[in-house]
Amino acid sequence: MDVAVIGGGAAGFFAALSVKQHHPKSKVTIFEKSQKLLAKVKISGGGRCNVTNGCTSISQLAKAYPRGEKPLKKAFRTFSTQDTMDWFRERKVGLVIQEDGCVFPKTQDSQTIIDCFMREANRLGIQILTGMGVNKLQRKSGKMGLSFIKDHEEQWFDKVIIATGGSPKKSGLIWLADLGHQIEDPVPSLFTFNMPKETITALMGIVVEHALVSIQGTKLKSSGPLLITHWGMSGPAILKLSAFGARILHDRNYTCKAQVNWVNTPNNDEVATEIQHIIGQYPKKILANIRPYFLPERLWHFLIEKSGLSPKKKWEELGKKGINKLVTLLTNDVYEVEGKTTFKEEFVTCGGVSLSSIDFKTMQSKVVPNLYFAGEVMDIDGITGGYNFQSAWTTAFIAGKLL
Repeated sequence: MDVAVIGGGAAGFFAALSVKQHHPKSKVTIFEKSQKLLAKVKISGGGRCNVTNGCTSISQLAKAYPRGEKPLKKAFRTFSTQDTMDWFRERKVGLVIQEDGCVFPKTQDSQTIIDCFMREANRLGIQILTGMGVNKLQRKSGKMGLSFIKDHEEQWFDKVIIATGGSPKKSGLIWLADLGHQIEDPVPSLFTFNMPKETITALMGIVVEHALVSIQGTKLKSSGPLLITHWGMSGPAILKLSAFGARILHDRNYTCKAQVNWVNTPNNDEVATEIQHIIGQYPKKILANIRPYFLPERLWHFLIEKSGLSPKKKWEELGKKGINKLVTLLTNDVYEVEGKTTFKEEFVTCGGVSLSSIDFKTMQSKVVPNLYFAGEVMDIDGITGGYNFQSAWTTAFIAGKLL
């Protein structure tokens, strides 16, 4: 059996390795359009490569995917996060699971993962060709023909796996639409919020470990660490919100109002009670010196100033109005979002080949026999934390079975 894998990234390599695992006698060729292999693996996680997530509950794991939750739930039963960790450890790649569930190689270096893939590909005799961008795919007498962007000779295969990654524009997926696949328009996912008019950017570098963020006028909500940046806000809470709100925020041209609950307590009465407790305990202390919920000092001073209260005011002098001002700012602080910032080479897209065009039991195309899909070329994307790599490993493993 002659198999072509289109795409020399995470999903492409894992699919090729899976083919050789399930069909040792097959001939497998990886075609990569650029000169770089596993480019996203190299830069992911700040060069450390967040290979998967430590979550082993399949139903909980599937909830990390704004697109693809249902079909992935079934797919994870075939190849789970535990299977991923076992796969790497069997190949002498030590892993560490962080407190937040992110899984990294022990070396904290993405090159360890790349070296593992290259070693396995060489051991199994997988052919790897770079500078070979595919621009057309055709079927004839049960075979699949690949045409290339540059003047290379057409090549024919028994089966083809497409693992080209996310395409930022629909034009990059037209060749798949031409074969009869439905395409969901690609829009960015996993981006940070730009807040050019907000003075909070002066607090860049501050992290609030447990924040709740929502978008006014929508049902979008997210919780987790929030990072203040020189352009606005980032961190897992914002990135998660951007993933689940990818289409809504795109339709709003990335202009909205973000509501921040700095204290991770949705009940205003509870926060008011906490303020009353501070007043009872430290009546003569000034506002600036006692931080509710152990908020970062600079953020607390910023919020006092924003509330219009004097930082030198004593807690016992707050009064009902003052208490209400503080409670509102702690639980419902509003910021204008105008635009987004994506992570360039690390971009993640919402959109791609529609899941309705794919049989998830095999990852085979429903419209073109012997054609399979793996990774982000499909309308699948996860939140930050190793989830996007996990969906790549799972779909690639299943595609490689070629059933």
